Amino acid sequence: MSKLIYVLNGPNLNLLGKRQPEIYGHETLADVQKRMEKKGDALGLEIAFFQSNHEGELVDIIHQAREQAAGIVINPAAYSHTSVAILDALNTFEGPVVEVHISNIHKREAFRHHSYVSSRAEGVIAGLGTLGYVLALDYFAQ
Repeated sequence: MSKLIYVLNGPNLNLLGKRQPEIYGHETLADVQKRMEKKGDALGLEIAFFQSNHEGELVDIIHQAREQAAGIVINPAAYSHTSVAILDALNTFEGPVVEVHISNIHKREAFRHHSYVSSRAEGVIAGLGTLGYVLALDYFAQ
């Protein structure tokens, strides 16, 4: 039986590949999803992939994960730096959490250097592009 991993993506990631490709690259979110599903199959992990531009919807998905998921990969995007609500929701989840950022948030504007989510995550992968998502699955396969 495979482990179910929720993959959550925050605001503006629906524009991945189109928005600021010099920072985020040319791969689309659909490309990332396909890549993760392929890697998940190879590792015996089932992937449930989500994206929302709405904080409350992300909170609702995290609540749903409490009943279904073995782990969460989350790229909270801009909500990393602002959302206590997402942190609180993640604190209700009993499984492991890995935070992913496509860009290196520590090389960007000062306000991006702090992430509320990081205090809940077992690990943070930042600056490795979309490869960070796949590397997070390696963690869950261990």
